[in-house]
Amino acid sequence: MDRLQMLKDLIAQDPNNQLARYGLGMEYSTRGEVDAAVGEFKGLLKINPDYANAYFMAAQALVKAERTGEAKQLLREGITAAARTGNGHAQNEMQAMLDELEY
Repeated sequence: MDRLQMLKDLIAQDPNNQLARYGLGMEYSTRGEVDAAVGEFKGLLKINPDYANAYFMAAQALVKAERTGEAKQLLREGITAAARTGNGHAQNEMQAMLDELEY
């Protein structure tokens, strides 16, 4: 069984499995399947709106697909979430990416 199917099976068993959703988003992103990747990251954010890495990785996938406007919006939301949870590292990384996109 390949990694993609394994992650889908884990999510089918437990739709709230945050690690499996993140992993599936990453797998789709690695394969260049931007819409599927962003969909998984957004699904994860519905479960846990404070999962900062999901904002960041979704934004990275969107930038690769030249969907900068969407990426910037997710980064803004992610910066807010990271600030809310005190995750300064994630907040700084997303702010740096947002600054880069806005120049």
